Amino acid sequence: MSTRYDKSARNVLGGELAACSMDPVTGFYRNGCCETGPHDLGLHTVCAVMTDDFLAFSKARGNDLSTPRPELAFPGLKAGDRWCLCAGRWKEALDAGMAPQVVLQATHEEMLAIVTLGVLKDHAVA
Repeated sequence: MSTRYDKSARNVLGGELAACSMDPVTGFYRNGCCETGPHDLGLHTVCAVMTDDFLAFSKARGNDLSTPRPELAFPGLKAGDRWCLCAGRWKEALDAGMAPQVVLQATHEEMLAIVTLGVLKDHAVA
């Protein structure tokens, strides 16, 4: 069960922000939700479903999300895992044609400052 940082957080559809993943545990606050706050300079606001292509893209850009880091309690991600990505990384992947699908109900409304709802819907998990 996640402990919300901001109980009033909304998703991009205007509803209550749903949890993204508890296995692996994601989010800037490691509470399963793509919440953001004053210390989250990366805006970890988009709940994305990992793909092998995106993980390779991210690693090539210097953010290796697939290698386990036990010292950080990070299991490493694999295709199919849900993860709260930084808004800028998702936009970079979008511009490169590599954006993973997003879970709209679990993507924080702050993401709308980066891309439109239409773009997010085009990349939404069915």
